[in-house]
Amino acid sequence: MENAIVKCPHCGKANRVPAAASGRPRCGNCHQDLPWIVPAGDSDFAAIAEQSPVPVLVDFWAAWCGPCRMVSPVLDQLAHERAGRIKLVKVDVDAAPGLSARFRIQSIPTLMVLIDGRIAAQQAGAAPAAALRAWLDRSLASA
Repeated sequence: MENAIVKCPHCGKANRVPAAASGRPRCGNCHQDLPWIVPAGDSDFAAIAEQSPVPVLVDFWAAWCGPCRMVSPVLDQLAHERAGRIKLVKVDVDAAPGLSARFRIQSIPTLMVLIDGRIAAQQAGAAPAAALRAWLDRSLASA
């Protein structure tokens, strides 16, 4: 697990953001919530995603997948819009075969919402930004 460097969307300061933490990341300068976007694999998924203090949007993707590349910027935008309320965890299915098997990933992109380590919602395939936003909001509201 590595720290990521995230530029605060509010003040522009660079901040170190840990992959796993007991709280949620905030800017050291302006104290606003930061977007939390981290990769995870077979060895660190439990600490990063299942033990997260905030709901997690998991993106199962692959570099060779065209629809995954189309959905990725939308997911990044959702993480920015919901900074402090969700954590975006990206799982490369080629690098994490154990997770792919555990969650029975049969098509990508596959998205999951985890709340307190449990699957609250799941969706396979690419969708337009408005549909993904609505799906995420429904998933978070119903849990």
